[in-house]
Amino acid sequence: MLAYVLILAAVLTRVLPHAGWWNFTAVTGGLLYFGARRPWREMLVPLAALMATDFYLTVFAYRYSFHWQNYVTTWAWYLMAMALGWILLRAKTTFMRGAAAAILGPTSFFVVSNFAVWAFDSFHSYPKTLAGLGACYLAGVPFYRNDLIATSLVLAGAFGTEALLTRVREPDAGVVLAGK
Repeated sequence: MLAYVLILAAVLTRVLPHAGWWNFTAVTGGLLYFGARRPWREMLVPLAALMATDFYLTVFAYRYSFHWQNYVTTWAWYLMAMALGWILLRAKTTFMRGAAAAILGPTSFFVVSNFAVWAFDSFHSYPKTLAGLGACYLAGVPFYRNDLIATSLVLAGAFGTEALLTRVREPDAGVVLAGK
């Protein structure tokens, strides 16, 4: 259930107004956690929810025309983030694996999305030169920083809540009761 709550949080943190350095979204953390805790057959639910969010934001919030081709890279990354959660956190969740996911998730999005903007941007915002690629990545650094922080907080909260609930529900296996 928590995986679905985090996907709802991912959608809401993108749709609800937020400004400045607080540009916090639960997208990466939600996708990583979903991939770690839900079966593959359910992966279309968060993908569809985030695709619909992309459409809504583009058409209604930003008032641009929607061209699905501009989002293929992002949508493929959504699936990749869930696969990364599956690979790193499904079988065994440790602090190191969680930290790796919290770094690899935002870093992969930063690398893939900024390259796609530079290579395929129809507004020609960045020249197709090495300097243009560098400028594109430099412009994405504040968003990358925010994604690293948000993903770390979401994963720590999700896995921390999960661990706390497990401890509350299950008696301490290390305690030996007299007579048993």
